[in-house]
Amino acid sequence: MLPDLEQNIGASPQTDHHPETVLRFNDFELITGQSNPQLAREVGKLLEHVPDEPIILFTDGEVKAKISHNLRRRHAVVIQSTSPPHVNDYIMETLIMIDAARRASADEITVVLPYFGYARQDKKDQPRVPISASLVANLLTMTGANRIVTIDIHAEQAQGYVLDPWDNIYASHAVVPVIKNDIDTSNLVVVSPDVGATKRTAKYAEALGVTNLAVVYKEREITPNSKSKALFLIGDVEGKDALITDDLLKTGGTLVDAAEMLVSKGAKRIYAAVTHGLFLEDALTDIEKSSIEKVYVTDTIAHRHEVKNNPKIQIISIAPMLAEAIQRIHTGEGLTDLFT
Repeated sequence: MLPDLEQNIGASPQTDHHPETVLRFNDFELITGQSNPQLAREVGKLLEHVPDEPIILFTDGEVKAKISHNLRRRHAVVIQSTSPPHVNDYIMETLIMIDAARRASADEITVVLPYFGYARQDKKDQPRVPISASLVANLLTMTGANRIVTIDIHAEQAQGYVLDPWDNIYASHAVVPVIKNDIDTSNLVVVSPDVGATKRTAKYAEALGVTNLAVVYKEREITPNSKSKALFLIGDVEGKDALITDDLLKTGGTLVDAAEMLVSKGAKRIYAAVTHGLFLEDALTDIEKSSIEKVYVTDTIAHRHEVKNNPKIQIISIAPMLAEAIQRIHTGEGLTDLFT
């Protein structure tokens, strides 16, 4: 039976960062790998739990996990982003941590993937290619994960890859309050960088109380580098400030391309809100040279020093949102507020 719970369920996970607003309970264990341990530690602070960091690296490149605490009849929560630069290593670490928890007789294993590597390989779009997102998801559940939790998964239909529960929550719960505090939304238009992201854009607009929407229509080449080019704009941005929303920033090409089109159509100030910021290749340089004034990005990925110190980048922590999601999952409460 759970001990008395001290909680403030009504508190906003975006603004209330005090441990006293989060449940206190003892029959679970936080476990994290090497991809983003700082995020796991921030979640642990809010849940008043120091995360176990069990990964051991051998000189031959092999990985082992030695969990520090008893897991028998307890809930194990593994937090690990499978992100660059070591996507495959982090996936392997995750599988090994799950297997260690299962063999330690954990009663339940929840795997939290703030950033889900291979998420864009979500369909068979060419002959003789895999659906790698499905493969990774099934590896997780076959190894022993009872539940998967992601943030802004690239394609929400990926939740159907496995029969086990899969909760996908929205980073906008953490990002929108910051944007509302920074930007005057009375003259704002929310922009989707491509047709496929219009649903996410509409959700952002609704959360911001904005009725003006626009969509950049682009031509995407089917190449390994996924290059794209903005062709035309649907919607009116003349004389308005613009907020581009997207789930992923890889090299920044799509974002910068969309921003320059918006400027050519008369937009005044350009902002962007992106959940997962990879900032690969020349992304930072291109953003610095662009018309974009600020990019709001979350810490689903452990950012490099140059990203953290870039004046155009503002990093927003999703630790409070993750802590609330974990506490709700653990105590059997609904996650509806974080889904909508």
